This record gives sequence, structure tokens and C-alpha cells, in this order.
Amino acid sequence: MIRLQPLCCAALAGTLVLAPCGSLLAFAADARASEEAPADEGDAGAAPGAEPAPATRAPGDGAALAVRPPELTGAVEAAYPQAAREAGLEGSVVLRLTIDAEGRVTGAEVAEPAGHGFDEAAQQAALRFRFTPARRGDRSVASRILYRHDFRLPAPTPAAAPVAGAAGAVPITGVAGAAPATGPVRAAPVAGAAGPALPAIEVSVRGASEAERLRTSAQAVQVIETVEARRQAADLGQVLARAEGVSVRRLGGLGSDARFSLNGLTDDRIRFFLDGVPLDLAGHSFGVANVPVNLVERAEIYRGVVPLRFGTDALGGAVNLVTDQDTRGAGASASYQVGSFGTYRLTLSARHAHAPSGLFARASGFVDRARNDTPIDVMAFDERGRLSPARGRRFHDGYVAAGGAAEVGVARRPWADRLLLRAFFTSHDKEVQHGLLVDMLDGRVKSPPFGEVAFGRQTGGALLRYAQPFSGRARLDALAGYSYARTTFLDVATCTYDWSGGCVERPYRGEVGDDANDQQVRQHTAFARVNLAWHPATEHVLRFGLSPSHVTRTGRNLVVAEPEKDPLTAERELWSGVAGVEYEARPLEGRLANITFAKLYLQSVRTREHLPSGRIGDVDRASHRVGAGDSLRFRFTDALYAKASYEFATRLPTPEELFGDGGLIVRNVHLEPEASHNVNLGVTLERAETGAGQLRLSASGFGRFTEDLITLRRHLGYSEYGNTLSARSVGIESTAGWTSPGNWLSVDGHVTWQDFRDGSTGVRIQNQPYLFGGVAARARWPEIAARRDALSLTWHADYVHAFFVGPEGRGAADSKAEIPSQLVHTLALTYLVERGGWTVSSTVEVQNLTDEKAFSFYGVQRPGRAAYAKLALSL
Repeated sequence: MIRLQPLCCAALAGTLVLAPCGSLLAFAADARASEEAPADEGDAGAAPGAEPAPATRAPGDGAALAVRPPELTGAVEAAYPQAAREAGLEGSVVLRLTIDAEGRVTGAEVAEPAGHGFDEAAQQAALRFRFTPARRGDRSVASRILYRHDFRLPAPTPAAAPVAGAAGAVPITGVAGAAPATGPVRAAPVAGAAGPALPAIEVSVRGASEAERLRTSAQAVQVIETVEARRQAADLGQVLARAEGVSVRRLGGLGSDARFSLNGLTDDRIRFFLDGVPLDLAGHSFGVANVPVNLVERAEIYRGVVPLRFGTDALGGAVNLVTDQDTRGAGASASYQVGSFGTYRLTLSARHAHAPSGLFARASGFVDRARNDTPIDVMAFDERGRLSPARGRRFHDGYVAAGGAAEVGVARRPWADRLLLRAFFTSHDKEVQHGLLVDMLDGRVKSPPFGEVAFGRQTGGALLRYAQPFSGRARLDALAGYSYARTTFLDVATCTYDWSGGCVERPYRGEVGDDANDQQVRQHTAFARVNLAWHPATEHVLRFGLSPSHVTRTGRNLVVAEPEKDPLTAERELWSGVAGVEYEARPLEGRLANITFAKLYLQSVRTREHLPSGRIGDVDRASHRVGAGDSLRFRFTDALYAKASYEFATRLPTPEELFGDGGLIVRNVHLEPEASHNVNLGVTLERAETGAGQLRLSASGFGRFTEDLITLRRHLGYSEYGNTLSARSVGIESTAGWTSPGNWLSVDGHVTWQDFRDGSTGVRIQNQPYLFGGVAARARWPEIAARRDALSLTWHADYVHAFFVGPEGRGAADSKAEIPSQLVHTLALTYLVERGGWTVSSTVEVQNLTDEKAFSFYGVQRPGRAAYAKLALSL
């Protein structure tokens, strides 16, 4: 809140100068000296057009004047300088404001500069302020005051604190048109400023959080903050699936394969990152859905248009998971979850920083375990040897994963804004209950289960990251890293299993296909990211990016007696690179923001393969593509803005698509890159405050027009990737939300309709939901048992409309396999306690409350009703 100190006044060269009463004697001497000065000198500090005021006598003269100081009635937030924000710089600027007799700021002189763009930002904002003018008696007069802006980067938000306020500043109360405050704004004299000790209004301007900055930027991005999710039992796949346009469909329980779909495009067409590093190179190679949610601060979902800084070749978008990035102070957190189907999840993290030296250290780890022995409807042989409907249970679907990461570094040093070294290791082991291609009959699994097939992966590596501003206008962000992955696939069983776990011996080995496999695949990856940002002028940024990577892969199938006949032993090499340039401008005082970019994609494949002649020979292939795009945002009001974006995008084949996964997917090194024209258009009403509460609305449309799609071709016993078709996906998505006054009740909903069709036949693509959405409601009761505690009840309802498993254009409608409509409810009860600098929450959650029969993307039944308990602690 803005508070002006008790003020007295003096006339200084015709301008009313306001000061704390304790300083008035000094003012009196200054006033007399001014009266004796020549007119051309005495008027030097007066405001243009200011009304002359009679001389003010000192209090000792016995003449007291009725004076009212100016009051701030219209504040304009100061934009946090982009270069300073990226460099992690903070500063304070003292301005000498000249206010005319109508309350307009006619001058904003820098009395104490801060540099790095802070001075200009504070001046531009202050010149747009409005005041109730100072008054002597019943007459408005001009005045001068000192005004201080403190620019501070956002501190870590407490777990229970909601995001509030306008982007770019701490909201101000007590002035017209301002939002509720998140903290006090003090009034105090500003010492050390040139000239007389004028009264000061001290305003703290806090830079917008990164989540707020991204939401309101020109980028086509949605930001999901995980504050609530970290207290609940939902995994990261479920959290992401509650965003509009996103579908995450699992093959089974924890640790199973998951298909992530964004605006109709799936699988590797969407790239995944952890703190800007490719997810599989950062220690989480088992997919985004299996990343522990308690190690993630927020998820950024980029739709079809991916910023240059990621250095990626995504076709349909990208997801960036952001962990704790704070390098100040100390903190720790832990969570433990236990639940149905033998599920146990543990996460730990801690950090510590030594402010005088800038040294900091951070560590995190997790352990996941699940039996996944969920009930399942199957077709099994009865006592007469006939296939009949039966109720079975998954018996070979367990999952064990563990991993950790540690980093050390320095921050905010003259020679490095940030320098850190990170090392990580993770291990995933997954039992395989059935293959990717499953025979279904009336919603029941007809295929026999696997009883011994297993898949695993161990990943380790390190990366070095460096960031540093130069000359206040440029900033370098660079990283280099190495990752090693070892993948194992075991299929040597001599049994045929049934759904009761029984084994029938047979004379050959292998359950998946005709041959046994005991495979080990080793992959080495070196990668780098170099991003340079240059600010030629205020509100203009030019960025350059270069992102090369080098992959080598080899392996061994131990059941092949002669290594020279083993195709896995071939050494395979893959070079990939993305380079580009990006220009961002924010004219019209930031109301308009535009980003234009161009990219170059390069890839080279070298391997030794079996040639059509039967010999083994070298295969070398190279490809290159270019792309370009633009993102635009226009802000109509503080709460209402529109976005539009376009990219001609390219996606290069991944090592897994080219070389196989060492398991059920075999190699195909002759793949061509995918290409797509991606378009987004939308409008958002963000946090509109009304007397009935806060409203949130958004609506958008999208188009994806793709060529040379890489799809997984399934064969008996194995699969391979191939370029099969062109496609188009168009759709609309919308969200709506409301929060009651006092934040005791909130309701949010989203719905997506998409039409994803084969570009040549016009037939809808199989295995793709086209209508889905969800509703969430949360009721909160504060101070139930003690001060600063809260009880909340959260309900989620997720809906997926019926869709066909196979091609829509083949066969009669009543003969097609269809996944029925699904409506799954989740209910969670959370109790939260805050004390000082720590919080603790406990949650009881029931997922699939009504035991709805839900299905994966292949029609396989997913887990039914399940109960979980979770405890989370943050210090």
C-alpha cells in the first residue's frame, strides 16, 4: 500500500516542494535563497506551466498554510527490462517527478540511476502516472516529489500462495485502478538523492514470474504450474492430460507406455525437455508420463510453434518440464505416496546456496515401484477348452525405477551469471504383459499374455551450463552434455502363459515372435546448445541459436551365436543439427509483441546394413530442410489479449525410429523427415476481476497440415517405422474458469474437438480421440483446526468420446472395433498446514471413483478404481 509520510511544505521557486516535517528548517533556508536569486535562475526547477506561488515562511513566523500533498490515483506498472531479467539483475531507481497543477507528470528526472535499462523503464512508467494534484488551501499547485522503483526478480512462491497481480509488477492497493497487493509498498525518505530531501514514494516493482511472462508473451504456450498437483496423487501424465488439446492415454498402469497427443499429433512429433535439455538425455527416458510430478515446478506446452532456444525439430510442438531453478537460500522437499496395485512413490530434493561466494548445490532423487496387478476382462479357455469371457488379473506388469541428479555451481558472479555442472543416473525396469498389437473381442483381451518378457533402460550422464550477460545488451546461454543409455530386452521363455499365470512348455524359446532375444543396445550421445540474445534497443531482441548433436549406437543379441551375423552389432552414427535466428519486437508500449524466426535442419546417417545383395555394406544418407514462422500477440486490455502463430515445421527421424529400440521395434534407416504447416489463433481473457469473482476464458483454433508422417507399422512379432501418409488436423479448444471471492471455490473446464484425417482419402485417422474434455472443481476451507491451515476437496471429471480402433473407412459400421465413451471421476481430500517457512500436506485420493471401464489407445483395459495416500513436505 502507498503511504505518504506526514508532510509540510515550502515554496521553492514557484513550485510547491513537499518534505517530511523534520526536514522543514533546511527547506526554509533554501526557499529564502531562492527568493533572492534572479528570476531566470529561480525558475529553473519549476514545472512547465506551473502557477507561481507566494513565498512560504518558516514555522517560526507563525504562518501555517493548509497544504495537501499529491496523491497517486493511477499507477502504470514498469516493464522489467528483458535483458536484465534474463541476466538475473535487480536494481533501484530514484526519480524526481515534476507534477503539474492538474496532476500530470511533466518530468521524470533520474536522481539515482541503476543502469541496465531500469532507468528508462521507470521513467516511461512514471510519465504515465496520474496524481491528485497538491493543493494549497483550495487551489491546485505544481509540486515535485522523489519516487523510487525497486526492481526485484520473483522470489520462490510458497507452495500455498496463488499467483496474483499483473505481470511485471507487484500490484498496488490504495490507488484507483490497481489490483490487490501481494505485499506492502513503503513510503520513506530517499537518502542520497541530489537536491533537497524531497518526500519519496517507494514502490517495489517485482518482475513477472516466468510462468506469467510466458502466458502473456507472443509464444503459443500454455503453462501448467504443479503447486496443487504436487500435493495430490495424480502422475504427470494425468496432470498434462487435464490441459485443453492434450490427450495422454496409457497402455496400463505406472511405468507403461503412454501416447501423448497434442492437437492431434502424437509420439515423437512432440519433443520433450527437462529444463531445456531433451528429456531422454536428462535421465528420464521412459516417457514424460513417468517423470515424478514432485520434481517438476511447472510444465510449458508449446503448440505447433517451438521457440528457437530449444534447438529442436518438433513437428507438432514441445513440452518443457521445469524443475526448481532457485539459486538463493536453502530449501528441501519430500513426498511419499502409497496406493492400490502395489504402488509406492518417493521423491526427495534439497538445495543450499552460500550468498557471499555465489556457490550453490542441489540434489534430487526418486524411487517408483508398482505391481500393476490390476483386474482385466479377457477371453480365456474354460474347463471345456472353449474361449469364454473371464475376469483375469495382470500378473507380469511390474515396474521399478530409481534415479537421482546432483548439481553444483556458482551464480551471480561478475564472470558468470550462472555456471553449473549436473550429473544424473536413472534405471527403469518394466515387465511386459503383452505386445503392442493385441487381439480384442468385445472389449476383452483375446491374445495370450507374456509371462517373462522384460524391458529395461539405464541412463547416465552430465552436462555443463553457462550463462552470462555482456555489456548490458547481450546474453550468452550455452550448455554441453553427454549421455549414455543401455537398453535391455529379454524374451527367452519356453512357456506359453495363460491369464491365470499357468505355463505350458513348448520346444522353442520366445513369446513375442518366432525367435528368442536377449538384446543389449548401447547409445552414446553428445549434444550442445548455444543461444545468444542481443538487445539493440528497448523492446527489441535478436536471438541466434545453434544445437548440434551426435549419436552412436551399437549392440549385441546374445542368442545369436555368431556376432558377425547379428545386425545389432553394426555401428550406427547419427549427426543432427538445428540452427536459426529469431527477432522479437514489442512496440506500442508492449501491447503488441511479435516474434519472427527462421530455422535450418541438418541430419546425416551412417550405418552398416544388410544390402539387397546379401552383403553387409555402408549406408550413408543426408538430408536438410528449412523452416520459418511468426508469433504475434496483441493486448487489448490488461486482462484481454489475442495470439496468432504459424510455423513451417520439420521433424527429423529419431535414433529409435531409424535404428529401432532394441526390443519390439526394428530399424529403418531410410526414413524421410516429416514436414507440417502449423497454424494457431486464439483469444484469452485472463483473471478478469468482477464483483462475483475472478473469470478466466479462452478459445482457440488450430490447423496442422503434414506430409511424410512417420508412423509405426505393426507386424506379427515386431514393428518398424515408415513414411506412410499425409494428414491434416484441424480443431477448436476452449477453457473457462471461475474463482469465488475469497478463493474458497474454483471451477475450471476445458473441451477439445479435433478432426485428424488422412490427407489422400479423407478418412479419419484411427486410434485418435476426436472429442474430449474435463471439469475440475475445488472447495477450500481455511483455518479449520489452526491458523494458516486449509482443507480442500478437489474433483476431476475427464471425458473421452467414443472412437474407432481401426480405420474408419473399412468394413460395416456395426463390425468395427470401437472404444466406447469414457467418463472417469477423481476425488481428492487435502489438508495443508503452513508454519513459518515450511508446509506439509496430506492427501487421500480415489481415482476412477465409479470404477468406469477405461481403455488405452489400443483398446486394452486400463486400471479401475484405485485409492492413494500421499504426504508432501516443503521446507
